Amino acid sequence: MNFQQELTLAQIEMREVTLTYIGQELHDDIGQKLSVAKLMINQVIAQCEESAKSNLNEINELLGETIQDLRNMSKTFITDQVEHFGLIDSLEIEMNRISRLKLIDIEFRSNKHDIEINPKDGVIIFRIIQESVNNTLKHSKAKNLNIQVEDAPRILTITITDNGIGIDEQSGHGSGLSNMKKRALMMNADLQISSEKNVGTVLKLIYPKK
Repeated sequence: MNFQQELTLAQIEMREVTLTYIGQELHDDIGQKLSVAKLMINQVIAQCEESAKSNLNEINELLGETIQDLRNMSKTFITDQVEHFGLIDSLEIEMNRISRLKLIDIEFRSNKHDIEINPKDGVIIFRIIQESVNNTLKHSKAKNLNIQVEDAPRILTITITDNGIGIDEQSGHGSGLSNMKKRALMMNADLQISSEKNVGTVLKLIYPKK
């Protein structure tokens, strides 16, 4: 029975590592290549004759749908990762992944490694941080991003700071901020956002530990 339990645990760990690897490869490698292909098609569309634009636009839409499908699939794998490895390890994996893309300088700090919170809430917190970082990469034009995790007996505070152009509510930031606020409410957490044009943005998530 002990042997069977050890074998089952080993299989679960192998599955988690494999899923994490697949999720990262889907997002980093295949997703990036498809994004480049989409940009190249956009350039061709701008230069080609009207008769060819219709087919190219259809191909471009199909590529966009495929990229979104890959992102959704990789997010599913990441959910398993957060519940298995914990919040801090999962954040370190995610920040290292983004650092490898060389799009922005990221500093990630936490005063503790093992944080005791509801695993389901850990997934939601991870999603909020992920959404914030994605917004920064897409819209802020920031060169530096700082993520600070402070774990106290009763609250968990996460502060995300960038030195970008600030938040434009008319851009894609609007829907992203709305998603983050809805997720924070699901945990009875407080999400505070302050932004100054051409100075940067500070997002603070205050999570009450139960």
